[in-house]
Parts: sequence; C-alpha cells; structure tokens
Amino acid sequence: MSYQPRDYQHAMTGALLAHPRFNLWAGMGTGKTVATLTAIDTLLALGEVNRVLVVAPLRVASSTWPDELAKWDHLTDIRMQVVVGTPAQRMAALAANGNVHVINYENIPWLVEVLGKGHWPFDMVVADEATKLKSFRLNGGGSRVKALAKAANGRTVRWVNLTGTPASNGLIDLWGQQWFVDKGEALGRSFGMFRDRWFTTGYDGYSLKLTPYGEREITERMKPSSLTIEAGDYLDLPDLVSNIIGVVLTPTAMKQYKAMEQEMFVELDGEEVEAFNAASKTIKCLQMASGALYTEEGYSVLHDAKLDALEDVVEEANGEPVLVAYHFKSDLDRLKKRFKSAVVLDKDPETIRRWNRGEIPILLAHPASAGHGLNLQDGGRLLVFFSHWWSLEEYSQIIERIGPTRQLQAGHPRTVYVHHLVAKGTLDEAVIAARDGKVSVQKALMDYQKQKR
Repeated sequence: MSYQPRDYQHAMTGALLAHPRFNLWAGMGTGKTVATLTAIDTLLALGEVNRVLVVAPLRVASSTWPDELAKWDHLTDIRMQVVVGTPAQRMAALAANGNVHVINYENIPWLVEVLGKGHWPFDMVVADEATKLKSFRLNGGGSRVKALAKAANGRTVRWVNLTGTPASNGLIDLWGQQWFVDKGEALGRSFGMFRDRWFTTGYDGYSLKLTPYGEREITERMKPSSLTIEAGDYLDLPDLVSNIIGVVLTPTAMKQYKAMEQEMFVELDGEEVEAFNAASKTIKCLQMASGALYTEEGYSVLHDAKLDALEDVVEEANGEPVLVAYHFKSDLDRLKKRFKSAVVLDKDPETIRRWNRGEIPILLAHPASAGHGLNLQDGGRLLVFFSHWWSLEEYSQIIERIGPTRQLQAGHPRTVYVHHLVAKGTLDEAVIAARDGKVSVQKALMDYQKQKR
C-alpha cells in the first residue's frame, strides 16, 4: 500500500529523526507505528543505526508491528524478526538475518541473559506502550524494566518512548519513562528528587499530591524531548478514524476454531447458499473468534485475546469514556466480569443520561439496542467493536450514535475513533469485508473459504 502520511505523521517522523532520544505521545489511530517505522527505515538507509529493538506488549509485538511493516510498500530497508513464542522460536528469530527485532516486555530478562553480559547489539530501542517503564527506579522497580535499563544504558544511542497515555495515573508516572530518555536530566537524577520537588505527601502519610506549580514545571522541562500529537490539532474536525486492531488466538483456541470452521465449510458446499449467514456453524465461528462457545451448560471460554486487547484500548483512552459494541450474550458476561466499572445500555433513560454526563467509564451496548433515536454523543467519542455481525444497518447505526455529525450538532468539534477488534485468520475478517459493503455476504464467505483451502 502506498503511504500518504497526514501532516501530523510527517511531524512524528521528523521529530524522531531530529531527536536521538525522544517521547512521542500519540493516541491509538493516529498512525504512530507507521510514522516510527518510517523513521527507522530512514535511519537504517542512512546508516545511522544498524540494529533496532522494539519492545511492546505481547499482542502488539506479535501482530501490530509486523502487520504494519507488511502493509506499507515504502519500508524497504527493514528486515523484521519477531522474537516471541517458545525459547527455540525466540532464539531462531534472534539469530535470523534481521535489523529490527520485536520482543515483548516479559521476555526482556531472557534476552539480556541470552545475549550475555556486556553484549547489547541494539543502537536504537523503541519502547511501545512506554508506560511499562514507569516503575523503574535506580534501586528498584520491576525486574523486566531493570534488566532493560542495565543492558541498554550507555550502549543504545537512540531511544523512543511511544504511548498515547504517558500519565494515565498522574504525572508521578513520568519519571521512570523519562529516565530512559535523558538519565534524569529533566526530572531529577533519582525518583526521590523528582518526588520531593514536585509532590507533597497526603494526610494519609503515603499518597502523593502534585504541587500547584508542579504540572507547569514538569511540562516545561519535558517539552524539548517530547511531542504530543492530538489528531484534532491537524484535522478538519469532526472526523472519523476507523482502526483495525488484530488479535491473535492462542494455538489451542485456533485449533478448536479451525475444527469448527471445517464443519462450516462442509455446510457451505451444500445447496442453500443464500442461508450461509444464518448457518449455526457460522454463528459459532464468530462466537469462538470472540473467545467463547455455547455449550449445554452455558458457554466455555476459549481465549481472552479480545478482552486483553480491549484492556489496552481502555488504558490508552486515559480516562475517556468508551462505548463497547458486543453481539453475543457470552461476550456481555465476560466483559462485565473483566471490566467491573462497565454498565450495560438498558431501557432505563437514566443510563443514557449518566453516560452523557460522563459518569459511566465503559458502556456496553448491543448494536440492535442502540439504533435510531439514541443520542450518546455527549458521553464520548470512542467506540470499540468487540465482536462482529453481518448487519450493515446495525453497524452503521451504533456508529452514528456518537458519529461526527452528532458530535458537530452537539457542539463537540472532536474526532471520533472506531476500533475493531478482529481475530486474525477467522471469520471476523469475512464479516468486515461484507459489512463494509465491498462484497455480499455470500461472496465474502465463498472468498474466505477459498483462501482457507
């Protein structure tokens, strides 16, 4: 695909090229991954870096980074190896001919041990979801972050922190992240210095409260090494940003899914072609893609991949309310168990009023119950499709509840973000192809069947 960057993506890439050690704070859907890859590709082509390590949450490491690389045709100098899986698989990826290695945070201690004391070949590190670094302390902190700091300190020339929510729990989170950029130059050589200068202890003796001048001074000190991207500063609002978030099923869950899918294919070879979208096996495949399967006793959980991905979205929302669309009853049950603060959109008008007053952090809605006439735009602008169904009307209607037109009418000149959690290699992908109006349901299923054979 040809890359046509927006102005703010140019700004991201330019900042990473100009500043060897930098914080790029940009939310989900702004294209920060491809902007970062563009900077990496340029640095590799110029010979300014030779080997890059990308550290990310497991789901992001295993799918988002390689998928983005495969999507864009201008990234010609990157040879990416994804260092996840079993120890043998990780060793093979590490030994392969790559110049960009992507690994999850949990495997950093393993990487340091395998490379050996004093051997750190990466002259550039990208910490995706850099809030994972917030626990770092000179004399403590998590073992993964400590291992990364010890190995990379003094050996990595370029460092990039990527996140959309650098201070989701307050500015106290910033010191650990910033240390990797400047070793304490901006915020103090130790966490204690940072804390004592800009925070006071609460009445309970342990909670910390920001001083009246703390936010202004911390922001000013970090400004030279940070760029914050708000899409609304660059786009003609209102706009709608649609984003596909690929999730990877566990090997066991994928094996179970494929067994069910094969049974579906047998039915697809029958004569009742027009009834494909209502076939019971098709329904089961979509349910399994979201993580569960109905049984006589209720349902059986197969995987939590989508719940984990949604947790990432909620964290990156940094407190903004999130509207979550689900399809199956098992989805709703599992969502309520994982997200205790979530509220279900019901027939009580007060639920909508509470959402629009900003009192509900996560609203769970079935598209069929959130159709014509509901006004949800005051409550938020973030929509996540947890599971998928064929109905284009239901899909379009729930988007319109918070869509750009309603945002504008309500006096909210802000971008709307629609995130789709899509289980890779499953029927989710066929549903989206059909629902987007690209092909009919029948054609989507037939094409999907051919790809699987």
